Amino acid sequence: MQSEITAPFIAVNRHRIGTDGVGVTTLVAFHGCPLRCRYCLNPQCLQAGGVWRRLTPGELYSEVEIDDLYFVATGGGLCFGGGEPLLYPEFIRTFSGIMNPEWRLTVETSLNVPLENIESVAALIQTWYIDIKDLTPAIYNAYTGKDNAQVLRNLEWLSANGYADKVIVRLPLIPGYNTEATRLSGRRRLEAMGFARFDQFTYLV
Repeated sequence: MQSEITAPFIAVNRHRIGTDGVGVTTLVAFHGCPLRCRYCLNPQCLQAGGVWRRLTPGELYSEVEIDDLYFVATGGGLCFGGGEPLLYPEFIRTFSGIMNPEWRLTVETSLNVPLENIESVAALIQTWYIDIKDLTPAIYNAYTGKDNAQVLRNLEWLSANGYADKVIVRLPLIPGYNTEATRLSGRRRLEAMGFARFDQFTYLV
């Protein structure tokens, strides 16, 4: 008998408005991330001995269904963040199959995951927040400890398959790592790929 799907979570935060998507949103933050960013906002997602718990899709649904009325009335729903939610595509697919279809699903992702993970959930996601850090490979590697070639391939796939209009690309200015010039260069490259929605801000460190 196959065991039921579970995934690790560091938080389920209710009643978020204007920060994680449209309407009233519950942020569901996964444990685990492929990156090691220097100014990580959620370092608990990397802690082996930190406070986190495993849930099944049904258990998560039982926690969030209390806000069904708010989600439906405001066009809101769940935002899967983390950590890196796209490390757990099977969980997301299974959860999508039991939730109210009127809920909006949003993901906050680095996009530094295998393409097959994205392919398996792309049709289920209404809004993508993609934090690319910087498109310059050397800057990205210095800041995250990982190569960004996979990110670029995944961005190209999203654009080629008609998802660019659902994507909001986060373009941070990271003190000590990138510059306004590299951020502008990255934005122009993304615009040439078909992306038009951007969130530009500066890290406070």
